Amino acid sequence: MKTSWTIHYHSAGLQQDLLALPSTLQARYLHLTRRMLEFGPDLGLPHTKALGDGLFEMRLKGAEGIARVLNCTLSGRRIIVLHQFIKKSDQTPAREIAVARRRMKEVK
Repeated sequence: MKTSWTIHYHSAGLQQDLLALPSTLQARYLHLTRRMLEFGPDLGLPHTKALGDGLFEMRLKGAEGIARVLNCTLSGRRIIVLHQFIKKSDQTPAREIAVARRRMKEVK
């Protein structure tokens, strides 16, 4: 696999939280990040969804539930993972998107 993108994390704590996800969600996260390294952050539905203004949602579904990982891109083909959470309602909560947008402003 040829990688043309790189993935960075907003914080080491966030990276540890992702590695602590339940096993099926973690496996899905690792699978999608491998694809993102090759094809970029917008894999299309059902894998990713653009939320506007450069923010993307990685959609994880597994036996243990549903999680979302929010990310953006920076120049130089860098994907920045901003926030992750376990989804408990049909819609992505506005407060979770607000956290990701605030972090996106910090890194840009």
